[in-house]
Amino acid sequence: MNAAPSLRLASVLTPLNDYNLTLAAQCGVEDITVRYPGPDLADLLRLQRQIEAHGLKLAIVEGFLPIELLKLGRDHDGRELAAMKALIRNLGRAGIRLLCYNFMAGTDWVRTRLDLPERGGARVTGFDLAEAERAMSLSATASQIASDRISADALWVNLERLLRELVPVAEECGVLLAMHPDDPPLPEFQGKARIMNSVENFERLVRLVPSAHNGICFCQGTFAAMGVDIPATIRRLGRHIRYVHFRDVRAAGPTRFVETFHDNGPTDMVAAMAAYREVGFRGPLRPDHVPQLIGEENGEPGYTMLGRLFAYGYMRGLMQAAEKIVPTPL
Repeated sequence: MNAAPSLRLASVLTPLNDYNLTLAAQCGVEDITVRYPGPDLADLLRLQRQIEAHGLKLAIVEGFLPIELLKLGRDHDGRELAAMKALIRNLGRAGIRLLCYNFMAGTDWVRTRLDLPERGGARVTGFDLAEAERAMSLSATASQIASDRISADALWVNLERLLRELVPVAEECGVLLAMHPDDPPLPEFQGKARIMNSVENFERLVRLVPSAHNGICFCQGTFAAMGVDIPATIRRLGRHIRYVHFRDVRAAGPTRFVETFHDNGPTDMVAAMAAYREVGFRGPLRPDHVPQLIGEENGEPGYTMLGRLFAYGYMRGLMQAAEKIVPTPL
């Protein structure tokens, strides 16, 4: 039996149930990502017990966090800040070492198409800014968008204020914070600026509050939409990368792109996986935004299981190949 790759295969599961946990364990997944389970430690521990019963580890919390008012600078009663600190403390108590968040004000990741054809007719998501702007013009007035604007300068102020509050708690509790890039990585969307949209801004992020606990979620597809060289950027940001979303896009810049199968996009995925080993990355990598395969057309776009099973096998093969290419990483 081959030894498991030193890079760790992670996954979100939709739905998170015993059947999908069994599939993940059988495919070599080690770490599981869950959405914010709420403020009660007991709910987090219940999920942890369910996952550990399958020989897996609850390693990451990301998504649906109590952070939206904090992004906008409107957490006037401090309720969201208290909830984020309580979450970090709960993660520390449970031994969960990674919290992934984003700083997209007013939205999360956005797509304008959910059914674009990929290999063999599989369905993938895509984004076209022109289509998004047409849809926005029909659903909101210019005055509504203008009244809800936020500038890049204000976002940087809000982010630094948040990190100065959260990073000391994360250090105390042994929890790593990992910032996800804006998806799509535009300078502005729906009247709100975006700041996590370039390599230089991620370097600024880690300078705001220098700490090993103030790190990066390297979402390959989003960085690819920025137009950067993925292996080179992994090397550039490597010592700050705490978590990886492994995917690819065919992009004409951040304004228009289409998701791909993990093995069917323009990025050199072999070189990318080797670069993670070269920089000494030992955190979790999870497949992200998988195609919907036959029979899953009614599933949640990007989050169905069959495409994820394909990605698991592809990623494990790359991990084992990377060990041969880079046998003694730094």
